[in-house]
Amino acid sequence: MMIINPMKRLLMLVVLLVSQIAHSAPLMIEITESEMGALPIAVVPFGWQGGGQRPGEDVASIVDADLKRSGRFKTMPSKDMIAFPHTGAGVDFRDWKVLGMESLVVGQVKPNGVGGYIVRFQLFDVFKGEQLAGYSIPTTARDLRATAHHISDLIYEKLTGQRGAFATRVAYITAIAQPTGRRKIALQVADADGYHPQTIVTSTEPLMSPAWSPDGLKLAYVSFEKGRPSIFIQEVYTGKRQRVASFKGINGAPAWSPDGRKLALTLSKDGNPDIFILDLARRTLRPLTRHYAIDTEPAWSPDGRHIIWTSDRGGRPQIYRMPSGGGKAERITFEGKYNARASYSPDGKLITMVTQVGSDFRIGVLDLASFQLQVLSDGTLDESPSFAPNGSMVIYAIKVKGQAELAAVSVDGRVRQRLALQVGDVREPAWAPYSQ
Repeated sequence: MMIINPMKRLLMLVVLLVSQIAHSAPLMIEITESEMGALPIAVVPFGWQGGGQRPGEDVASIVDADLKRSGRFKTMPSKDMIAFPHTGAGVDFRDWKVLGMESLVVGQVKPNGVGGYIVRFQLFDVFKGEQLAGYSIPTTARDLRATAHHISDLIYEKLTGQRGAFATRVAYITAIAQPTGRRKIALQVADADGYHPQTIVTSTEPLMSPAWSPDGLKLAYVSFEKGRPSIFIQEVYTGKRQRVASFKGINGAPAWSPDGRKLALTLSKDGNPDIFILDLARRTLRPLTRHYAIDTEPAWSPDGRHIIWTSDRGGRPQIYRMPSGGGKAERITFEGKYNARASYSPDGKLITMVTQVGSDFRIGVLDLASFQLQVLSDGTLDESPSFAPNGSMVIYAIKVKGQAELAAVSVDGRVRQRLALQVGDVREPAWAPYSQ
């Protein structure tokens, strides 16, 4: 099989990814489908135990929105509540049983020195009349929203047995048209609920393929800022960055090893796109694949033992796997004529990918034990899937009436969300790992 002009093919892909692709506007999240039988829960507005002005953030409202957004909970509107206790001592469980609630959250906020607060909350099992959790958390005005997400994580884990992901972040690429007619492209990071967007880098040239380091402190990405693709690593908080790959031809698809010491890359410096491993400390480079086909989009297994990637060596794009130290390539996708852009779930049991269904491109999840593929999305051009750090959701990019947006779906397909910018397009999401 002859592969003709791989650079041209990559540039065509770049045009598709960023032709519409940014401003620091928050992502607006709309829940489009929730889980049937979601757990009824009431988050009572928290009390304020101080004089003067209340805090700028409504902790209970943030917790309520987090739990509702997960699709696992059906939260009660405050207008339907018949009591507003702030401590366990003020709870009459008969009130909440009548309202059909299974769980109840109450809490209060009080001042704690200059610019500081103490947030207290309690979680109750309504039918048993028992406290399930109770915490007192010191915080600041700046961190009050993060504290609310932390409370949501604690509640979610207590009631589901699975670690929450509300206090995590998402990276993505945005674009907005300028008066000059050109587009301003930006790599941004926001909280998982779309708030606190932070611009990492801007350019008038394409930016693509953001990838988080395992500690959540750095992002690797591809920039065309000098007219050719180069791979950079940038520290999220300091802005310090370095160029780590700028070889002749393609420099693309960076993927971090689980220990953060290496990057898997797609390079065509030797004439054809192959997967290479870059040791970041030693600055040494070794090839993982050597094939006349196009090998691209690598991803590491959570234990670091394997790398999966996209290759058309069988005639069409499919997912292959190989030991990260090198070895024999093994094809692992056979259902459908197109499977690409794969990555592992945090527990290594699943991979998510773009899969072709008829003429549509959708998001699928492959069980690596049974090799059964489940299609999760229903769009026509869905792309760039990324697992949440707890493995419960997959975030990806969609097209809605010509607008580029993000969407998220649970791994069982029963909970769906849409995330859109008020102005501009948003693509290429990457969900951050848990902070270490």
